[in-house]
Formats: sequence, C-alpha cells, structure tokens
Amino acid sequence: MHDHRLKDILPFVTSVEKGSFTAAAEQLHVTGSAISKSVSRLETRLGSRLLERTTRRLVLTDAGQAYYQTCIRILEELAEAESVLAAHRTIPSGRLRLAVPNTYGRLGVMPLLIPFCQQHPEIELNMTFSDRFLDLFDEGIDVAVRIGGAPDLPASLGCRPLGREKMVFCASPDYLAREGCPQSIEELLRHRAILYERVDGSTKPWLFDAGDGHLDWRTVPHRMALDDVAAQVKAVCAGLGVAQMPTWLIHEPLQRGELRVILPQLQPDGLALSLVWPRRKQLLPKVDALLAVLSQLVIARPVG
Repeated sequence: MHDHRLKDILPFVTSVEKGSFTAAAEQLHVTGSAISKSVSRLETRLGSRLLERTTRRLVLTDAGQAYYQTCIRILEELAEAESVLAAHRTIPSGRLRLAVPNTYGRLGVMPLLIPFCQQHPEIELNMTFSDRFLDLFDEGIDVAVRIGGAPDLPASLGCRPLGREKMVFCASPDYLAREGCPQSIEELLRHRAILYERVDGSTKPWLFDAGDGHLDWRTVPHRMALDDVAAQVKAVCAGLGVAQMPTWLIHEPLQRGELRVILPQLQPDGLALSLVWPRRKQLLPKVDALLAVLSQLVIARPVG
C-alpha cells in the first residue's frame, strides 16, 4: 500500500467517527482544511463520493459505508501487527493448538515436543491427532503438520515445505529366509504383498521410480490389506509378507533388525510434509517458537 493511501485513510475514518472535519482536525492536530482536502483527494482517486456534506454533519454514502468498513479492518490489522511485534520479545506463553497426523504425530512430532514443552512451561499445548485436513480457522488451530498433497492455500495461510517421504520395500528376515530375497522388480511382484487399505475400500498401489522424474503406480495382488499403518508394520515384522512403507514409519524396526530393506535402490519419493499456519498468528511468540522447533522434523530417511 502506498504511503499517501494510508495518510488519507486515517482522516476519512476519524471524520466519520467524530462526525465533522473540524472535530477530526482537533483529534489529529491538523487544520480542518487539511482534513477536507485529504478526503476529497481520496474520493477523487476512488472515483466515488464517500461522504455527503451538510452544514451540521457528515453522512456516509453507500460506497462510503463499504469503504469505511474496509478501512476499519485495515487499521485494526495494523494495530494487531504492531502489538504482536511489540510482544515478539516476550516469553512464549498461553494456549497453543497443534494438529498432527495420527501416526507421524506420535513417531515424528512428539519426540520434538517433549523438550519443547520442558523449555516453555508457560505454554499450554493442546494437540489434535487426525489424518483429515482440518480447517485451521474453523478448528482454532495455530499450527498444523500435514502429510500429503498441498492444495492451493489461501493467502491467509502460511506454508513451510519440509521435504518428502522416502518409500522403501521391506520384509522381515524370517520371511526373506523362507521365501527368498527378490533381486528385481519382477521377482518382487511375485511375493505376498501387505497393502494399506484406503477409506473407500481400495488398496494403495505400489510406487516405482520410472526415471526422468516420473513415478509409476502399480496395483498388485495382496495377501492382506489393513487400514491402519501400525498394524501393517506389525504384520510385516511378523513375517506375513512384503510391504512398501515410508522410512519414517519403519525407522525403529529397521534399527532393531526386525525388518530389512528389499531392493534398496528403489527409494522413490512419497508424500510431502509441510507446516501450515494462519499468517496473522506467525509473529506470536508461542507460534513462532513452535514453528522453529517443528522445522526440525525429518520425513525422509534414506536407507540401504
């Protein structure tokens, strides 16, 4: 917004609130002539009459009423921004609402939040674990951790991409000793698949890197389909078959030797991880502190 636009808004708003150019001039410590010229300049630039002048009072036109409401909102937002900046150096405190995906929230986010809460005892953290995309404004969410496609976000939301999942094929050592370890995609496709079942009842296909940045989704026959990723991990660790899962989900079983990666050269990128928040809340100390710690989240763990 250009400086002269801001300069003309305040005389206009003050004139409306005080009821006359003279009263507005006293409030702003300028002359009545300066107020009148400022409002006239505003009307000329907008090409609309905003005020009807009488000898006794000022009356808003329909256009003036609409513009007045817009100006009030702009001035309130400026005041809020200034108060937020003034508070930016204060200690983070107050209620903080965070939305996270179910499983990634437990495995990936909670390890960062425990020391965060210990460091900021004045913060009251409320967490929502859900795999659906919550409306941040309707739900009163301060920050959301999202896994999945990033739909077009309105200008009122900020977004910070944190990378993409790394997908791997895996099975238990017992299963591989019994059924053999596949050495090619063709051999892999002949093994017993344990798939993730979507809400609509369909199964999630396997993802392959076709080269040149292209991904190939293949629907495969399966031995088992589960709509819970934690149950899927348990089934694979129990030696019931082969699965393709993100490395963040199976990081601990891999570390403990309960799972082994099959064809480690096949590690295509999966879903994206991002932080989303209402922009007007970003400068609040509690939100700024949370965004800083959540920016350390890890979604891709190359293995093999």
